[in-house]
Amino acid sequence: MLTEYGTKHAVHVCECLLRKGPLTRQNVKRYTELSDEQVKNALLVLIQQNCVQAFTTEQPDGPKANTQYVVLFDNILHRVRFAKFLTILSQEFDQQCVELVQGLLEHGRLTLKQMFDRAKSSEKEGKSDELLVEGAFVLKHLTQRCPASEPLLMPISEEEGPARKKGSKSAKKIGEPETIEQQVVEAALPMEAMRFSVVTNVESDVGEKEKNSNNVTPGEKRKHDVLELDECGVADEQSVVYRANFEGFIRRLRHKADHVRAHLDDGAANVLSAMLQATSSAEKKVKTKNSVPLSLSSIYEEVIKSEAGRNMTLDHVRASLVQLGELSFVDASSDSYSIDFEKIIEIAQNEEVESVVSKRYGRDAYRIFRLLSKSGRLLETDKISDTTFVEKKDAPKILYKLWKDGYLLMEKLVVTGARQSQFLLWKVNRQILWKHVLDEMFHAALNLSLRVSYELDREKELLNLPADKRTGPLQDRYNRIRKVRILLESSQMKLDDAILLFHDF
Repeated sequence: MLTEYGTKHAVHVCECLLRKGPLTRQNVKRYTELSDEQVKNALLVLIQQNCVQAFTTEQPDGPKANTQYVVLFDNILHRVRFAKFLTILSQEFDQQCVELVQGLLEHGRLTLKQMFDRAKSSEKEGKSDELLVEGAFVLKHLTQRCPASEPLLMPISEEEGPARKKGSKSAKKIGEPETIEQQVVEAALPMEAMRFSVVTNVESDVGEKEKNSNNVTPGEKRKHDVLELDECGVADEQSVVYRANFEGFIRRLRHKADHVRAHLDDGAANVLSAMLQATSSAEKKVKTKNSVPLSLSSIYEEVIKSEAGRNMTLDHVRASLVQLGELSFVDASSDSYSIDFEKIIEIAQNEEVESVVSKRYGRDAYRIFRLLSKSGRLLETDKISDTTFVEKKDAPKILYKLWKDGYLLMEKLVVTGARQSQFLLWKVNRQILWKHVLDEMFHAALNLSLRVSYELDREKELLNLPADKRTGPLQDRYNRIRKVRILLESSQMKLDDAILLFHDF
């Protein structure tokens, strides 16, 4: 088992990589002041748990560079969502599938045989290898082969850079620069056919070397015998190792999120849910503008499959599609319909920020912010006051407060003439504001996490007491810390829903 100090070393190395960026093992050792063995073991832990990826870069006029390590920031965020992932699984699949993926989430990386052994050992009635293999195929887009152990990152020249970035799967928008992390993740991905393939003949395909390594039980995950690594933390190429496909889970979370139901009646909501279900298998990435187009007949067939839409007629479905089109949730062209994910997420983001403004600054500030957000242009102070019916003496104070906290942009307009006049113009810049809001959310998530740790550490002795010894005042303290923990962890989950909206969707 990994010791307490081993965990602290892994956290220390991860913090170093987050602060310094990609580093070689020697530089990690230099910055962390840990021994070479401690750094190596820490990197093994982080690679095993999919928090760090090794890579090399090709130099234009020189030999291949040393192996470097980069933190996979998104994968670290996903770790707090494991409970959400398992909830989604339990709603869509049987217990066998849940156990297969639960093992991957818990252990980070497992061979197929270890996944099967773990699932069979936890089943009361037991299941055959054929059923377990069938379950693995059902989950083939929620599980995947591990990425390349040490991909080669090709340098991007100034001439080909923009073209390559436009065609990149990882780039969020055309022309937006990729981070090193995005480039490494893309370079490490296996080919699509191999990424989601499953070796069905576990005993014969793995080989004698992997059989020997599979003698380790899943409970000994932190010994790192599950994933054989060489001295530089590189996986043995003959090992067939699998991990959870986080993108698949995030896509499902996006579909499950109830962002627009308040804008729709039950019929339109059923039609939108059916379209999401019908197009989910064709999606390749989380951040996409539109779904694949569907014909009216295909949508109708999918709608009547569900219990909620079983009684809907074709005319009712057509009318619901018209409503969705008027709200810009669905694009219609040439008798086909596609979901406008970008518009749905944009509306949800606007509503989230407007809710924050309303709770923090009051209803007057909410009306002012909503006006500026919808107008998308500079407006003068008096114009804002007249349109929102906010007192002229209060409007400048509210605007200044929103500007000071980073929610508005301000420009000064000086008009010269017989008398020189100065006007203050205000505007919402979504691109800048969304980054600011996300930064605030990350800070709030950190504060919540620290508060949970503080509360649990303070009552550590009480929490470890047997139930029969918690009586009187001790039981009252125990009930209090239990309520506090539930409240804080519930707040963490709700905050993560907002982070998903701005960071992942």
